[in-house]
Amino acid sequence: MRDKQVEFAQFVAQASASLQRTAYLVCADEHYADDAVQDGLTKVYLAWSRLNRNGNVLGYARRAVVNAAIDASRRPWRRERVTAELPERSSDPDGLSAYVERDEVLTALATLPPRRRACVVLRYYEDLSVEETAAILGCSAGTVKSQTARGIESLRQTLAGTRSAAVARKGEGQ
Repeated sequence: MRDKQVEFAQFVAQASASLQRTAYLVCADEHYADDAVQDGLTKVYLAWSRLNRNGNVLGYARRAVVNAAIDASRRPWRRERVTAELPERSSDPDGLSAYVERDEVLTALATLPPRRRACVVLRYYEDLSVEETAAILGCSAGTVKSQTARGIESLRQTLAGTRSAAVARKGEGQ
């Protein structure tokens, strides 16, 4: 029993940063990402003996975390965000940044449906293969390919719209 706890603690120390990043990118909220990682690690701990024998603990953990993040996004209270004020946008001295800013990408990622977002995050942020992504999400490689392609196209359109709006705002100010 003690060995199980020590081995699990070592695994958590090694994998938690990666799992946290994946969860955050899938659900676009730091607090929900924390919850998803905790839920996923709980499932890993409960299955530790079996997983440790099979050897793919990280794959199982990623899948558990992604599933927890997707499940959280389906809850009705998750879709509502109450704020007193809209957050201020950072301003670029030239009016436009040469690169799409991190916040814009995260905002654009948040507009994707959960499954599509998970495909994009696992493929491009976690640098997993189509097959590894399919195994984590429990779907076919074709589904991963189509969801990823649609997700990337949606991100392009969303980010292009953001850029167009920024250009229009800059033009109005002159």
